[in-house]
Amino acid sequence: MDHGVTLGPVQGLQDMHRTVSNLLEAGIDAFVLHKGIAKAVNTANAGLIVHVSASTKYAPDPNRKVRVCSVPEALRLGADAVSVHINMGAPSETEMLTKLGDIADESHAHGLPLLAMMYPRGPSIQNEHDKNVLAHVARLGAELGADIVKTNYTGESESFREVVASCPVPLIIAGGPKAETDREVLQMVYDANAAGCAGLSIGRNVFQHRDPKGMARALVAIAHDNATVDDALSMIGGKK
Repeated sequence: MDHGVTLGPVQGLQDMHRTVSNLLEAGIDAFVLHKGIAKAVNTANAGLIVHVSASTKYAPDPNRKVRVCSVPEALRLGADAVSVHINMGAPSETEMLTKLGDIADESHAHGLPLLAMMYPRGPSIQNEHDKNVLAHVARLGAELGADIVKTNYTGESESFREVVASCPVPLIIAGGPKAETDREVLQMVYDANAAGCAGLSIGRNVFQHRDPKGMARALVAIAHDNATVDDALSMIGGKK
């Protein structure tokens, strides 16, 4: 839930205390938060992952992620891990890769795991869901020291299995833009799980959902209990 920096206080993130409390009841494993929110809310027994990079949608180059938090500060806030966002293919790729290497060194020196959000974004990227491009960006994160890599889903299980196989650290999928249907989100997670994906890191399709707690419970059921898509759908309130 680092979207408050990128997009502002959008629907679902206006009241962070309420959103965090509701999702804690759903049994999620961890929150990704910026440092200011991390010190303002109580994540209880869930993991706290402090996000250390940022940009806004109004920036001249929104794909250029800059560093906004130190690893010692994240540790002071009680972080269980830190996360960084890198856009492969962006004009500022070289700068961001330098940052990734430095943050990996610092986080490991302080005993914190590093989650690298690795996305193929920029003028040289034709398709952000191409399996070869995603295999490259996922491997890039692992090669430069990430303990967990987050990236896009290819769109189907067979091709994503190849991406997972080429990444030597646990790979998790992003949720992407707000989906049209609940089944679309749950099917994506189910298929990624079947391809060997280690988990998921989903924002808008949870906190902007009509039933965030129900959607979170459904995702937990698939990720942890191998629930079917239909069983997971039954946990969500309302119809869509």
